[in-house]
This record gives sequence, structure tokens and C-alpha cells, in this order.
Amino acid sequence: MGEKWDSTDGILRLPSGSLVRGRGLRHPLPAGPAPSFGVYLLGKQPPQTEWEARWLRWPDFRLPKDRREAREVLAEALTRARTERVEVACGGGRGRTGTALACMAVLDGVPPDEAVAYVRRHYDHRAVETPWQRRFVLRFGDA
Repeated sequence: MGEKWDSTDGILRLPSGSLVRGRGLRHPLPAGPAPSFGVYLLGKQPPQTEWEARWLRWPDFRLPKDRREAREVLAEALTRARTERVEVACGGGRGRTGTALACMAVLDGVPPDEAVAYVRRHYDHRAVETPWQRRFVLRFGDA
């Protein structure tokens, strides 16, 4: 693995060993190194960052506007997490972020019917907030 996070706050370790930081953009940037790549899950364009970032149009409490793009962006984030510091963030850091992290866990080999529980156990016990977000994760393995 390449660049590492130097804390455990908000860090999800995927089965492959890749680390991804989840966070809420309404909270201050955590101390320590900045991400080298970020995925921002918002209904409107996120603020500029000093690092490379992708915006995935994803309104609060909803699902991504373009599911194919969501799969591409999350697959890119997973690939980059092998060698870079990657963060995934929405406003609060639970619903959309938890859903995206669960989808990344599916891409990393976690069975879709176990991915929400995996993220709740290893990232935030309240991650993935709505029934449709849970269904999205279940169906993510089929896409």
C-alpha cells in the first residue's frame, strides 16, 4: 500500500487492506495529512479542494442521480485507495457516505447482503440511513 492515513478517525479498512476515510463536510477537516483524492456526494457542487476530487451528484437522503457514474467513481476511488489517501464525504458523513462505502465494500468482495453491516461495524453504526440506500447497496452487486 502507498500513502497511509496517520489516524483511525473515520477510516474504513476494506477486506483487501485498502483504507478509505469517510467524513462529513459540515465538520472541520480532520488533523493530519490531506487526502490525495476525494469523492464528494452532494446535491450541489462542492467547494474547491487542494487535492484532486470528483463530484458525484447525490442529494441528501436520496440516491445518486446517475447510477452508472456512481459505480465508475466508486470503482476509481477503490483502485486509488490501494496507493493513495482517499476520502469519501457528504454533508453529515453517514447516509450517502455510508452508502458509498458499503458499495466500495461490495466492489472489494463483501457480499452485498453483508456490506451495510460491515460498514456499520467498521465505520459508523448509523451509516446508511434510509431503506432505499440499503436497497441500493444490495442491488449494487448486480450492476
